Amino acid sequence: MAAPDPTASPPRLARWLRVAVIGRNPKVTLGRALVLAAVCIVVFKFILLPARVEGISMLPTYQDHTMAFVNRLAYLWHPPRRGDVVGIRLAGMHVMYLKRIVGLPEETVAFRNGHVFINGKLLDEPYEKLPCDWTLPPVKDGPDQFFVVGDNRSMPPGEHVFGRVERDRIVGKAVL
Repeated sequence: MAAPDPTASPPRLARWLRVAVIGRNPKVTLGRALVLAAVCIVVFKFILLPARVEGISMLPTYQDHTMAFVNRLAYLWHPPRRGDVVGIRLAGMHVMYLKRIVGLPEETVAFRNGHVFINGKLLDEPYEKLPCDWTLPPVKDGPDQFFVVGDNRSMPPGEHVFGRVERDRIVGKAVL
């Protein structure tokens, strides 16, 4: 049996597969892969921070043990808005709560019979799906504070983390 000719071209399928996987120019493909890897590292390290949802305080919007991303650039051109789900920094950038903003700076927030009142007016909350019976006294936000609370208010208030938070502790807006 004769040895294969090393100068012969590879079979047509093998050539097609190599071009599909590596491209016609492997150096250009490697360069593109490195640029893509660098962009992904920058995006997921500095812009979109991963946040793992632990617990049921954001049900039904975010399920327990799911992933969300917090966009750190969301509030460069406008302040946080009512209804936004935000990442709130606790210790460093890697420990965050996800909560919904219901009260803006200088507003008074109160809970009566499970409903949120802002400056005495009922807040429309279409995202609030679970029954709630909270009644809590009014709280006035400071000039740089937001009132945040989870969507699952069927839990007793004592088991729920909520309240005023300083603007500098809001990391960004939750996406995905």
